[in-house]
Amino acid sequence: MRRRARVRFLDTRPLRGSQSFRDLWIGTFASQLGGQIANVAVLAQVWDLTGSPVGTGAIGLATGLPMVLFGLLGGTLADTYDRRTVVRATTAGQLLAAAGLCTQALAQNRNVLLLLALVAVGTTCSALGAPARRTFPVRLLPDHQVAAGLALTNVSFQASMLAGPALAGLIIARWDLPAAYATQVAAAAVSVLAVIRLPAMRPEGVATGGGRRRPERGGWRIVLRRPTLWGSMATDLSATLLAMPIALFPLVNETRFGGNPQTLGLFLSAVAVGGITAGLLSGTVTRWRRGGLVQLSAAAVWGLALACFGLAGPLWLALGCLAVAGAADTVSVVTRSALVQLETPDAYRGRVSSVEHVIGVAGPELGNFRGGLLASATSASFSLVFGGLSAVAAIAAVTLTNAPLRAYRTPPATAKPTAPEVSKAPAAAG
Repeated sequence: MRRRARVRFLDTRPLRGSQSFRDLWIGTFASQLGGQIANVAVLAQVWDLTGSPVGTGAIGLATGLPMVLFGLLGGTLADTYDRRTVVRATTAGQLLAAAGLCTQALAQNRNVLLLLALVAVGTTCSALGAPARRTFPVRLLPDHQVAAGLALTNVSFQASMLAGPALAGLIIARWDLPAAYATQVAAAAVSVLAVIRLPAMRPEGVATGGGRRRPERGGWRIVLRRPTLWGSMATDLSATLLAMPIALFPLVNETRFGGNPQTLGLFLSAVAVGGITAGLLSGTVTRWRRGGLVQLSAAAVWGLALACFGLAGPLWLALGCLAVAGAADTVSVVTRSALVQLETPDAYRGRVSSVEHVIGVAGPELGNFRGGLLASATSASFSLVFGGLSAVAAIAAVTLTNAPLRAYRTPPATAKPTAPEVSKAPAAAG
């Protein structure tokens, strides 16, 4: 007798079953929430100092360039040293950068270059630690729970995206900028305490005598040699590079909805609400073993939803399309992240994670730039529809040409022992 599929809510087994993952999740959420609060504070302070969109645009350079440049180096560090040590050091660096931001606000700094330099330092530390941090769930959890762990992390990120800016606005309005930066300092301190409690996580093959080893050559080539990896990353790049809509929101709002700033905020909120809803129901998706097909399907839904957004007339329909796109994005991100970590040998996980990280940072930014250029030559609607359908076509091409990705299945629950912190995390001191 065939069992009926059930809708399952967020799978919390990783939080219940692993103290180390629970510490990691709490620390990551605290860091994300503090970062969102600081982002609003930096934006407000730069605008106060410069009164220029060029000044606020420079924040993007102070964050984007370190992410791309040092994210790649972070991958090598993650495959050379104990990853717990790398994350401890970089998280401590983020704490110091947050303290610097708080200090300059208390001193009523009027030098925008100093402010941007502190932002760049914090972003550099984050970029250096991100590849190592991405490898933690697969080392702390059994394989069949990795996707659930990543779904929990994604939900915390979406929650910080919703709550952080609103909380920042309340703090700044009541207590001014130093209080907002102090909140980030407190959140960074929680993150530091969380990673201190994690077990040592040396890359496989590292001697336990305290030394380090040089990563094997060809670490970057493994992405191209494994169809599941390049197919998964090509799917993500197709979706973001060809169909990223954020840069077009102001133009759509102006031409179709009268330029109301509240409507513009609803666009962003709709994407986040869709993402959180998908995350809360992700227990259904994370139990599906056909991770490749799930990612491909979700990425195609993202493209179709944004093409429909380009044609939507009523506001309720436009917001509905964005909510569907946000939900599809969450499903795609969770399944892709799990697939990449599970398909990559541990000795290469840091460098492969850095490739995934750079694609995740650069793809949306380039996609927004592409969408803006096309819209300036045509219209926002044409750019959205053409971009969404182009993304669907590119994803269809990956689907047709990449049989291993289509056939990929997550390892079953019986494939690994159920004591991940012992079997997956070597007991070497870090």
